[in-house]
Amino acid sequence: MSPYLENVKKYVDSPNIEAVAALEGHLGLALESHDSALVAANDPEEIASIKSGYCSKTLDLSDEQADRAIAAVCEKMKGDHAKCRVTFYYLLAQESNSMDRLVG
Repeated sequence: MSPYLENVKKYVDSPNIEAVAALEGHLGLALESHDSALVAANDPEEIASIKSGYCSKTLDLSDEQADRAIAAVCEKMKGDHAKCRVTFYYLLAQESNSMDRLVG
C-alpha cells in the first residue's frame, strides 16, 4: 500500500484506490520534494494556487465551490500540521463531489 493511500485512509474509511493513484500520477514531480508534497494551508498564496489550478482546472469548480471545498478540507485536516498534498486534493474532490474528474 502506498504511503499516500495510507494517509488518505486517516480521513476516509474506504478511499477510491484509482483516484489516489491518479493523484499520485498527476502530482508526479511535486511529490519528490518533501516541502512541495505538503500543503501549507495557512499560506494564502498556496491556497490561491490550489484554487486557480487544481480546483478550477482539474475539478472544474467555480470560485464559490472551490472556497467551500477548501474551507471544509482545511477544517477536516486542521489537526494535521503536515497536510499531505495527495490527501488534501483527494478530499477536495470528495468534498466537491468531483471524484469522477479524477477517475472518470
